[in-house]
Amino acid sequence: METSDDLQSRWWQLEAKLLERFGKKPDMETILFLIGIQELGDIRKKFTKEQKQDLMHVAVCSLFAQSGYYEIEKVDEDGWPHFKQLKALPTMSLHDQENFLKDHILLYFEQSGF
Repeated sequence: METSDDLQSRWWQLEAKLLERFGKKPDMETILFLIGIQELGDIRKKFTKEQKQDLMHVAVCSLFAQSGYYEIEKVDEDGWPHFKQLKALPTMSLHDQENFLKDHILLYFEQSGF
């Protein structure tokens, strides 16, 4: 339980930093969207609904690439990264999936110096 408590504490700290930075507490989808934009490197005013979904997919693949689940296969002519899965993600409960994702998000922000 201690590990879970530490994860939750670090998550709240990240949320507080993001709230301070953007003036609004982001939900998980928003955080994934931000990571996707960062990974794409394209800061534009508007994205289509499909592009927003694609950005969240880029974020998830980028996050799990940190643990060797994915790697970038190519970057297309529009600058979008495409990933290939290297190994299956572990089977886990919904709660554990959320914590697994949170842990990778925290690692991402720690490595980026945020």
